[in-house]
Amino acid sequence: MPKESLCLKIPKICGERAIKLVNDLKIVDRDLEIKRNLDSIYIPITRQPQENELKTLEKHLRTFEISKNLFPEKKKRVKTFIELLDDKLPPHLLASLPRAIEFVGDIAIVEIPPELDAHKDVVGKAILEAHKNVKTVLAKAGAVSGVHRVRKFDVIAWEPKTATVHKEHGCQYHVDLARVYFSARLSHEHKRVASLVMDGETVIDMFAGVGPFSILIAKTHERVKVYAIDVNSHAIELLRKNVKLNRVESRVHPLLGDARQIINEKFLGVADRVIMNLPEKAIEFIDAACESLKPEGGVVHFYSFVNAKNSLEGVKIRFIETVEKFGREVKKILFSRFVRETAPYEWQVVLDALVR
Repeated sequence: MPKESLCLKIPKICGERAIKLVNDLKIVDRDLEIKRNLDSIYIPITRQPQENELKTLEKHLRTFEISKNLFPEKKKRVKTFIELLDDKLPPHLLASLPRAIEFVGDIAIVEIPPELDAHKDVVGKAILEAHKNVKTVLAKAGAVSGVHRVRKFDVIAWEPKTATVHKEHGCQYHVDLARVYFSARLSHEHKRVASLVMDGETVIDMFAGVGPFSILIAKTHERVKVYAIDVNSHAIELLRKNVKLNRVESRVHPLLGDARQIINEKFLGVADRVIMNLPEKAIEFIDAACESLKPEGGVVHFYSFVNAKNSLEGVKIRFIETVEKFGREVKKILFSRFVRETAPYEWQVVLDALVR
């Protein structure tokens, strides 16, 4: 609804100077929009200018008029959670606030440093206030670990849950962060790999999780077969739900078990493309990836970590040598990049390799 307010009417040619003046005089109404027409600008002000302020306006403006007008209200800018905490935490703790938040469905995930541990409830409430679609705030309570690559979380705000439905690139995924590995920060990578798949391909997703690679591939290609393998029974249970939810039952085939064993039993020489998103241990499964490719070869999407001691070039060399060890050849590294930072001075990387 438009709101009536006092305003400063000036010729359009003086607009920039007038806006600076009313800002300097601290009389501009920041809740209302400035209006313009062909000849004039109308700047909403909070009060009648005092005598000395009028003299300042007269000195710097060719002509002006104080009148009343109707103005649209400005849309309120949502404050960041850091801004909301400005008067609730001392400066030295404000400097320690996490700058990155990961959103999975209606859950926000943050890493709380030790010095903020006593204030994590306050931080959680500020995140809820700043992000109205968030229902739960989780704080990381440990590193990703174990065969299933899961981590512990502390609920620091609102609903005590770790399960949600995450939307990404037109797909929906049931996720339980306490039981399965999932990273919304791999969204671009899911889309990038799916865009490279050709109709008619057979794809093996060796460490599929709840299916963000497999389902997006199937959703965007009508004639593909995707064999989605995972050793985590919780992941496969959710993957089956996600396959139905996204209506790709005819194209994605979930399989519970060890990727090497399943490939050796069922999928020798069948794949045009293999996805190896297990950066901690993917190098240990190169033999299975090589055996799953068709005799003429195919593409391998290989994920690993680099740090101060292990460069991207070092990952390439090790990958090429390991492929050769198992009787295949890397004809070309088609693409490589840093995917995301996973810890200070540590990054997840990907190699797309043409293997013959």
